[in-house]
Amino acid sequence: MRWRVAVVMGAALGTAVPASAAPTYIHAGRLIAVPGKPVRGPSTITVDGGRILSVQDGFVAPAGAAVIELRDRTVLPGLIDSHVHLDSDRGGEAGLLAWVREEPRMNALEAQWNGMKTLRAGFTTVRNLGDEGSTLALREAIKRGWVQGPRIVDAAKSISSTGGHMDGRGALNDELVAHLPDPENLCDSAESCRRVVRRQIDRGADVIKFATTGGVNSGTGLGTRMLAEEAKALVETAHAYGRKVAVHAHGADGIKLALRSGADSIEHGTVMDDEVIRLFKQSGAYYVPTLSTVNGYLERIAADPNAYAPEVRKQVDWRIGVTGQSLRKAYPAGVKIAFGTDAGVSKHGRNADEFELMVKHGMPPAEAIKAATVNAADLLGLSAEIGTVEPGKSADLIAVAGDPLKDVSVLKRVGFVMARGEVITRP
Repeated sequence: MRWRVAVVMGAALGTAVPASAAPTYIHAGRLIAVPGKPVRGPSTITVDGGRILSVQDGFVAPAGAAVIELRDRTVLPGLIDSHVHLDSDRGGEAGLLAWVREEPRMNALEAQWNGMKTLRAGFTTVRNLGDEGSTLALREAIKRGWVQGPRIVDAAKSISSTGGHMDGRGALNDELVAHLPDPENLCDSAESCRRVVRRQIDRGADVIKFATTGGVNSGTGLGTRMLAEEAKALVETAHAYGRKVAVHAHGADGIKLALRSGADSIEHGTVMDDEVIRLFKQSGAYYVPTLSTVNGYLERIAADPNAYAPEVRKQVDWRIGVTGQSLRKAYPAGVKIAFGTDAGVSKHGRNADEFELMVKHGMPPAEAIKAATVNAADLLGLSAEIGTVEPGKSADLIAVAGDPLKDVSVLKRVGFVMARGEVITRP
């Protein structure tokens, strides 16, 4: 690998030049500028002020300019993970113990640590779908330039009905629950559902996330845990405030309820029938498969057979067994698919494992890459900013050795990452 930063104004060789100092020229051997369209050959990407100024054929740069040589690499847009939980990746009983024993302030530091693992893995943008609030703070710190990290679209705290997937009190004894404050993310009527949406927006939520079904990790099952008028009130209120809605749903009935209510994306979508497929296509909602959860489950069980409580373990085993079946139905039927891992259940920094699972279960590599760029940008409402390498867009770029259109596993070894014009990782 030839790596050169030819610098201006006497800066030392090998030091990244700040984007505001002068344009930087990136020489790409192959360029997947717009995933889903033909690949470009040798190209030069000009970056300044954190943005892409131009994309030209061939290798060009003025004498004395700052040049990043990636002539033997494939360059593509920064990747997007549409479903993460940055505040932790300790699941099962270990995660519950950490929640009880560790200081809440640790969550913010852990979120930044996980965010950097994610960014170095080539994921320059994430949609964080629920935690106690630490990632809201991280989002703002990254915007201010206080710390590095991926661009974050955040849901604040996820919403469910009392006793549902996001009501964590079910794992605790009654005496401990009695000392906890009333949850601000639970609703049990249309009126209270409108109120909790407004509360999350007031906290700074960019997107609203709620659950129509129980969940695997909470042990609350696949069944629907929300009434139609509640789901409708949640979606209507979020949309009235200009927020998209992501819905956690495993069982087919809960998916149908969410789609009929106007959800913008279905997370997990584990059980699908023909009616689910029809509703997806009718509504135009995205399916976010989160296949990587299976990796997290298998790794924790291998390390500790008792990693999950017995009632949760039954559901974990079921989820492992059916992983990928919905994608095999949805993709050939033309359902829109956006890349998302549920990192936090799986390990942060290994988000690209999802590509292999998507291909294993029926998606061509080119479509899997499109799901993590063009499609995910559309889902997040950020198509004007990210998802392709085009003039005017944020300078979010990655480079890999090899051809990801033939072997998606090369995306697990990202050698170069630029986020908003700043070099994060280099060979």
